[in-house]
Amino acid sequence: MKSATKKLSSEIAQTISVKIESVVAGSKGIKKSIEKAAAKLAKKVAKFEKEALKAKEKEAKKLEKKSKDKKGGKKDKKSKKSEKTAKLTALVAAATTKAPVPTPAKPLAPAKPVVAKAPAKAPVKTAVKPAATAPAKVEEGK
Repeated sequence: MKSATKKLSSEIAQTISVKIESVVAGSKGIKKSIEKAAAKLAKKVAKFEKEALKAKEKEAKKLEKKSKDKKGGKKDKKSKKSEKTAKLTALVAAATTKAPVPTPAKPLAPAKPVVAKAPAKAPVKTAVKPAATAPAKVEEGK
């Protein structure tokens, strides 16, 4: 009977050890699947938080823009046009004024005579004074 008991106890021990190993393996598998699910969930939570932060920033910008519009007041189209024309006339006036040209110490090349162009607008009639210098000759096209 001792041999039968030994044989039975060894079979029981072997079955129990196999069952324990399967449970351990199963628990490892369960642990891995739980870790995978947790990682996926963490990614989704991070993405959601990032989108929520972007939405809050966008909303804050909209509110800031609205408050600036209320404080500064909206400019109507006529005032914008008048500002543009004033800037344009200032630029034209600055471009048409002639700055004095400094004379070089040593002339590099003979200077060409400057031909004066006719003004864009019709000249205003003024009293004619005798010219002290002769007017520049205007060459006609050949």
